[in-house]
Amino acid sequence: MAAARGTIRVGIGGWVFEPWRGVFYPEGLPQKRELDYAAERLGSIEINGTYYGSQKPESFARWRAETPDGFVFALKGSRYCTNRRVLAEAGPSVEKFITSGLTELKEKLGPINWQFMPTKSFDPGDFEAFLKLLPKSHDGISLRHAVEVRHGSFQTPDFVALLREYGVAAITSADSDYTQIADITAPFVYARIMGTKEAQPHGYSDADLDAWVQRAGVWAMGEVPDGLETFGSAPAKAGPRDVFLYVISGDKVRNPAAAMALTQRLAAKG
Repeated sequence: MAAARGTIRVGIGGWVFEPWRGVFYPEGLPQKRELDYAAERLGSIEINGTYYGSQKPESFARWRAETPDGFVFALKGSRYCTNRRVLAEAGPSVEKFITSGLTELKEKLGPINWQFMPTKSFDPGDFEAFLKLLPKSHDGISLRHAVEVRHGSFQTPDFVALLREYGVAAITSADSDYTQIADITAPFVYARIMGTKEAQPHGYSDADLDAWVQRAGVWAMGEVPDGLETFGSAPAKAGPRDVFLYVISGDKVRNPAAAMALTQRLAAKG
């Protein structure tokens, strides 16, 4: 009997990027149709604009309407919440972000990525105070939180234990120079892969694409793929996990091709 797996969604960061026109998007495709086009070919998109400024509730509602059933958006949390010396003081900013209208995405609201600067180090008490500010739900919609930390001081069992206590995911930054923490700490897995190259038509070689498909399958069973760094005192209990895998950075022009190639390979495996 095959092991139970969660749903794997592969996506990219954003959908408005001029160099994708004529490469990912067909020549002449109206810009207002780009989200619809991308969403028909991918399982998710990570919205970066929410990191830099507030979005209108009408925008979230429109994005929901323009995407197919089963599609999910991840959102970057506001930088005004994470780019501060004392995280415990982020309460008003977190509340402003959560109440900005993002629940208009309804069932298409995926995880929120709270991204921290590479200079932000681990202060256990202050970081726990921040985690306490993250609501479990809003407007009757469950909220899933993930943190992307980029300082080596977070590579410790204490940080992993803290995330597990609050059910918050450690975002795995893969094939990049960023700090890697691959421990599973939540009921879902959030990974950002950053190794696409211009020389590869699909961003990655066939062997690398196959390797990421295999890793995604391991994640979906609630286990950590070989070759990734973990720091917890014990592994998480195995069990099905939904996986959100984003092709980010690297050679950005190739990222949609890589995401589609991964999606097609995953579909072929069933």
